[in-house]
Amino acid sequence: MFDLKLVNANVVTVDGRRPRARSVAISGNRIAALDADGPAHRVIDLDGATVTPGFHDAHNHMAWYGLTLSEVDLRSPGIGSLEQLYRAIADRSGGPGWVLGSGYDQNKIGGHPDRDALDRAAPGQRVWLKHTSGHMCVVNSLVLQDLGMADRAVDVPGGLVVTDTAGRPTGLLQEQAQQLVNELVLPYPVSTLVDAIDLAGQQYLREGITSCVEAGIGGGWIGKSPVELAAYQSAREQRRLRVRVELMIAADALHPLAAHAEDDITLGLDLGLRTGFGDDWLRIGPVKVFSDGSLIGHTAAMCHDFADSPGERGYLQDDADRLRATILAAHRSGWRVATHAIGDAAIDLVLEAYAEALDRFPRYNHRHRIEHFGVSRPDQVARAAELGVIPVPQGRFAHEIGDGMLRALGPERVPWAYRQRSLLDAGIIVPGSSDRPVVHGAPLLGMHDMVNQLTSAGRPFNPTEAVSAAEALRAFTYGSAYASGEEDRKGTVTPGKLADLTVLSEDPTAVDPGRIRDIQVLATFVDGRRAFGLDG
Repeated sequence: MFDLKLVNANVVTVDGRRPRARSVAISGNRIAALDADGPAHRVIDLDGATVTPGFHDAHNHMAWYGLTLSEVDLRSPGIGSLEQLYRAIADRSGGPGWVLGSGYDQNKIGGHPDRDALDRAAPGQRVWLKHTSGHMCVVNSLVLQDLGMADRAVDVPGGLVVTDTAGRPTGLLQEQAQQLVNELVLPYPVSTLVDAIDLAGQQYLREGITSCVEAGIGGGWIGKSPVELAAYQSAREQRRLRVRVELMIAADALHPLAAHAEDDITLGLDLGLRTGFGDDWLRIGPVKVFSDGSLIGHTAAMCHDFADSPGERGYLQDDADRLRATILAAHRSGWRVATHAIGDAAIDLVLEAYAEALDRFPRYNHRHRIEHFGVSRPDQVARAAELGVIPVPQGRFAHEIGDGMLRALGPERVPWAYRQRSLLDAGIIVPGSSDRPVVHGAPLLGMHDMVNQLTSAGRPFNPTEAVSAAEALRAFTYGSAYASGEEDRKGTVTPGKLADLTVLSEDPTAVDPGRIRDIQVLATFVDGRRAFGLDG
């Protein structure tokens, strides 16, 4: 007797050994059988709807996204100009506390906001606006006064306080300079973070997401609290952790450990906690290292000038030798390592560091990652495949920020941008991810853009790197599970695996490619239980 059977379905298993089925039987929290004849306590007739493995976002920022839901939404096309941005800030002003906004893109509104204009929009209030990339922000004069920078900038290693021609700060803070603002407002209370995690999780279930990787907690400019893991644990205890979460730990949160010399554990968390600690709902994943910045923000470390900004090549977020040492120590101490690297100069550094780590301290099946792998030369693709390194690109970037990337790179280097086809052809298993809230995070949107490769203006982005709909679906299921070392438990509709399933109105591998984004999520099952849709 099965607990649940989903029948009259089009099951796309993403398992090459058995690609299709008509029903799924579930016992407990596991898939028990496909097309089984036995009875079940409950039977749901799906009337021909498509069942896939639950979607898995391999790189997102869950708490950050949840927090943005209460901030002024500055994303385009809702905000199409600086004037509209200033009006939105003025509309929110007058209440208690700071005026917070997120999601603006200077490429779409004509430039970065200015401190003086923000002063006029929200007189007497502190204003903090976060760029869509997360790699920079803008503050107004009151915040700059709090930081002692009303009239003169300070030097920030790995970051920049932007000034005008007279040396006066404009309010724009890049990369590590954002830490200055963080020191005024962080840490967030655990209760606030739990609320954000809950709100984010509810949205994820509506989009068919059953698992995700939180790409950086506990330190650096990305972290929201030094006890951020406690927020996820509290959310789970309160039954408000809606999806399975793997947590990347910011490298800043790690410290030297006085273990026995034979243990070879030199860097980590207290008690030697590291990658893999936890269970199927909440576990510690890789250490997160930032090597460079943003492509559309022109802070990614490049080997050549940005096409639209001659003389600018971006920069590393730390000294190159220190970055290598951090990667080496984390690897040696048993961590999986996930390093943010967008520019090809940064990717060179990271690949060299991984190669040195694997040469000096060999480890089978390490699953080290390069987050974004944004601008990669053909030799870097081959090197990643040789080393077993997993690039984690974001297909959705093509649509939402593709026009800005095209301008930044120019026609000669666009074919290197956010590769997918080349990675698959090199034998790399490609995960699917969004980097939400940098862009809209619904996996079906990401799949659509992986296949269609069009910017929001309708321009071709990188069509030679397009993949098929089946390959895009595999990325957001099996590929992301593989990147987390969890392909034995999730990522395909296979007996014995976790009963995490997504029910869709149509088959994304069968519809016209231009309609993938229009497919509806009808239901989401986690642990064999309905978490969204169908019966309410």
